[in-house]
Amino acid sequence: MTDARPLAPHPLDDPRPAPGGLPPASTLDTDARVLSLDGVWRFRWAPSARAAQADRDGRGVEHPAFDDSDWGTIAVPSSFTMPVHDATVGGPHGAPAYTNVKYPFPVDPPYPPDANPVGDHRLRFALETVPERAHLRFEGLEGAGDVWLNGTFVGSTRGSRLPTVFEVGDLLAASNVLVVRVHTFSAASYLEDQDEWWNPGIIRSVTLRERPELAIDDVHAVAAWGHTGATLRVDVRTASEAPVSIELVELGLAVTPGIEVAVPDARPWSAEDPQLYTLRVTTPGETVHVRVGFRSIAIVDGVFTVNGAPVQLRGVNRHEHHPDFGRAVPRETLELDLLLMKRANVNAIRTAHYPPHPALLDLADALGFWVIDECDLETHGFGDVGWRENPTDGEAWEAALRDRAARMVERDKNHPSIIMWSLGNEAGVGRNLAVMAAEIRGRDATRPLHYEGDQACRDVDVWSRMYAPHDQVEAIGQGLEPPLGDDPWVTLGPDDDAEALHERRGRMPFVLCEYVHAMGTGPGGMTEYQELFDRYPRLMGGFVWEWLEHGIHRPLPDGGTGTFYGGDFGEPVHDGNFVIDGLVAADRTPRAQLADLAAVFAPVVLDLDAEAGVLRLRSRLDHTDTSRYQLSWRVASAESSVDADGLDEDGVTQGRAGVFAHAPVPPRGTAEIPLPPPLLAHVRTPGVVVTVEASELDPALPALAGWVVARAQVVTVGAEVRPAGLPAPRILQLDQLQLDEATGAVIAIGDQPVEAWRLELWRAPIDNDLGTGWDRPDARPDAETWAALGLDRLVSRLVSLTRSPDRVEVVTRIGAAATDAGVTARWTWTAEAGGLALALEVVPEGGAEAEWARVGVSFALPGLAHDVRWFGRGPGPAYPDTGQAAHVGWFARSLDALQERTVRPQESGARADVRWARLALPEGRALELATPDAMALTVRPWSTETLAATTHDHLLRGDGRTHVVLDLAQHGVGSGACGPGVLPDYRLTARTVRGSIRFTLDQEAS
Repeated sequence: MTDARPLAPHPLDDPRPAPGGLPPASTLDTDARVLSLDGVWRFRWAPSARAAQADRDGRGVEHPAFDDSDWGTIAVPSSFTMPVHDATVGGPHGAPAYTNVKYPFPVDPPYPPDANPVGDHRLRFALETVPERAHLRFEGLEGAGDVWLNGTFVGSTRGSRLPTVFEVGDLLAASNVLVVRVHTFSAASYLEDQDEWWNPGIIRSVTLRERPELAIDDVHAVAAWGHTGATLRVDVRTASEAPVSIELVELGLAVTPGIEVAVPDARPWSAEDPQLYTLRVTTPGETVHVRVGFRSIAIVDGVFTVNGAPVQLRGVNRHEHHPDFGRAVPRETLELDLLLMKRANVNAIRTAHYPPHPALLDLADALGFWVIDECDLETHGFGDVGWRENPTDGEAWEAALRDRAARMVERDKNHPSIIMWSLGNEAGVGRNLAVMAAEIRGRDATRPLHYEGDQACRDVDVWSRMYAPHDQVEAIGQGLEPPLGDDPWVTLGPDDDAEALHERRGRMPFVLCEYVHAMGTGPGGMTEYQELFDRYPRLMGGFVWEWLEHGIHRPLPDGGTGTFYGGDFGEPVHDGNFVIDGLVAADRTPRAQLADLAAVFAPVVLDLDAEAGVLRLRSRLDHTDTSRYQLSWRVASAESSVDADGLDEDGVTQGRAGVFAHAPVPPRGTAEIPLPPPLLAHVRTPGVVVTVEASELDPALPALAGWVVARAQVVTVGAEVRPAGLPAPRILQLDQLQLDEATGAVIAIGDQPVEAWRLELWRAPIDNDLGTGWDRPDARPDAETWAALGLDRLVSRLVSLTRSPDRVEVVTRIGAAATDAGVTARWTWTAEAGGLALALEVVPEGGAEAEWARVGVSFALPGLAHDVRWFGRGPGPAYPDTGQAAHVGWFARSLDALQERTVRPQESGARADVRWARLALPEGRALELATPDAMALTVRPWSTETLAATTHDHLLRGDGRTHVVLDLAQHGVGSGACGPGVLPDYRLTARTVRGSIRFTLDQEAS
């Protein structure tokens, strides 16, 4: 039953749930009439409800005859503050505001601010047949909503990402007027401080659903899997004492309501094999369908299991965002998200930090993902005021938190993909967590509970941390974590038994609900985390923060489109580009780190052992064998042609290739697979690159067919690498090296002008360089360390320049004002193999201990290179602790394609372990670079200084030159923007660095 219909809107300062809605229930696929009310609505914005004026006849917005003829229009669903609505609204409509932690209004619970914009939405719709009973359903309304139908107040909404349903049959007519007022803030806003844009609107679908006389109100299916197979219990709630029939359609099995039955022929559901069955529930008035999957969850000896097998979560956190529509995400975008996740070997999703669009869970069931469904709760901003009056601990808020937990569980309880309920995120601790936990367990006892804030693990079943450093994660995996009473993350109450809680927590599996913060260039440290997950059964994996960037598109004066972040919309309180922290861009363009994540998350690990003549395969699959993958191999010569026609889609030259069969490897099993004779011969041949790949053979999702999931290589290339088919290089003599006699800098190589030649120890700070790193809280950010050393303002003093018949030697002392820390660089030039060879030695000087961003040679070439080709790792970028997807081969890219564009420009785009490269320049010129060691190659149309000084990608402008950096050493990337900094093995501590590079010009460069 519903509560009595309220007479007036729920007060905005009342923290309790809004009355008048129907009890929560699951989402059902019904044969009853459903009318979508999505589409174009009339819209008006006002700075407050008080300022929302009546029409000329004094009628309020809720009146059916209200004159809205001068209003604009807006698409529903959408966030009404988004720039995409500028043209249709035709006037002000507010602006989005981004905060990570801070509330954008005074922390004065439960009161919202007086400056509280409203968006009024009006829709006229007609009904050919007026039903006696009908439900008006809002899947999600961001903010606080008040709803009128045909002039009668229907009710208010609270809980932005949860459904609200009203009984409206008695109000309907042939012609109808639906009015929805959306308030930006209310008491409920204190519960929704979730590191995202404050972006109100009707963000999910609105439907009118006819309810037959003998309707089905709810279905709860418990489809379990155990040692003896599948069991099923179905409970049905109906509007009256109607007879109910239930059938498991595919198996033709009749099921009696309320009784558990065995299902002998069923197959289990898992994320690797998402076997679904259709449950048909029928009364004389209605038929509904529910998709079910048979699976059971248990925690055994501290290990999280599904269907009796340990499960490893290789997951991502996913907010709901669209660069044009804000919080409203079209279904095709949801589908694209999950396709990209599958291609990246992601098997788990945490719905950060609220229940997702219901279609996402349908897709997760069908495609196969493990899901943590998170309650719509975060009160992070109370941390800034010492957690005083935190709703999580306030009696006045108990009903609201209980309501949110109940609505999440009831809506989503039938989804097999959901394996944990989460109480929320970053909401502190308090009495209401236990209330929520009890509410959830009372409604569904089949799934464990998660909440990272409960570090004492009083109310949860799984221990969760975010951004824990690698050494702490390893200690937890070993069961060697410090006593709970000594844990700085734990808040104990006066009645807590620390020893008992420690023992309880010690029996729990451990998950990183957030880790490897994917902001800007990076993140580093992914491989090291995955190695820990593979090593210790207690570690059930983690969820990368986060899936997508939250950039917002806005038109530019030149007619293009720019991507904007916090502070770009006039917010007085904001957190800048911290909202730009994803594996894919807001428009779902994959970032380079997504390919790296796919390599780290590979479901099988390959190791090609040339000496033993075997391919070692280790499966990370939990429930299926490896028969789903095809193993193939190919060989490329070190002297392969780099003509465009010889490049395959991955940029590696096509060579000899084949496939080989393997016996299926069981879940988490290993195998040594003998190499086929042709492949065995190749892996022992000098001068080749042998690549073995595992690819999807016959996936359930056709778009994955042939998709490579894992790779291994053997490289037998010698010191000299140059492809066939290129013009012979010009012979350069030592006297063709032109130096600035005053500085020792190169100004020309042969007749190729060179500009801005210098030693480079600095990089344009990446987002991770600007953070302190959770593992080193007392250390200053790397970018500050480099600035203090003056690495961004180095000057050079010529110490000596000496020439002899066989060499030119330049010695420079390089440092910055106000510090004695610097380096001595010895540049030794010789003529070698038709080119000019540089041997560079960099020696640190000065008393201060130092770390550098890089050690490299930087210069500019007049004009823009139109083509860059190289032998090394690619096709994507790599830094010392990233680039897991970058493999060895021949690659070719245009200058534009080489750039890894980030919304906030920063260092990016280095190609690692390059042995040879060729830059095709204007007027037929080509500069070749070769090294017997390996270097990182960065080629771009702007300088490092320009990159560092530019705030947004659309403002980045080149200077008409090709800027090149050849790095002999680099500092790692880490994830210090939010998480551990660069691991010790990847930090570039000041030390002597040596390397050599040979410069040659192609024959036609004359």
